[in-house]
Amino acid sequence: MTSKEFKIFRSRLDRTQKEMAQLLGISIKAVHSYEQGWRKIPGHVERQIYFLLSRTLQRTGEKKKCWDLLQCPEEQMNQCPAYEFKSGDVCWFVNGTRCGGKTHGSWDKKMEECRSCDVFLALFDDMQGS
Repeated sequence: MTSKEFKIFRSRLDRTQKEMAQLLGISIKAVHSYEQGWRKIPGHVERQIYFLLSRTLQRTGEKKKCWDLLQCPEEQMNQCPAYEFKSGDVCWFVNGTRCGGKTHGSWDKKMEECRSCDVFLALFDDMQGS
């Protein structure tokens, strides 16, 4: 997540810097640093922001499930926590997902793939870099 995206998402959540710090359980100084680009936004902060945004976005129609969109084989689905917990619309939030048949070693690696996935883009693409 870039500093520009952090600012945009804070605005979409309708929070001041102080309120955002309280919501994320971080210092206001950290919020300032993220927005100025002085510090890298940690994965746990990015993950929480995306989760909060996903809960506030109003989407119509049926939520797309990752295993349907990606046409996952049954064996792969049965080993995937997103499928196990019926979270195919928030698979990007669930660690240990089996995208492409493999798990990801870190949040950063996972998000590299998620940022180009139709499930993630259906929620967030219109917000990226607005």
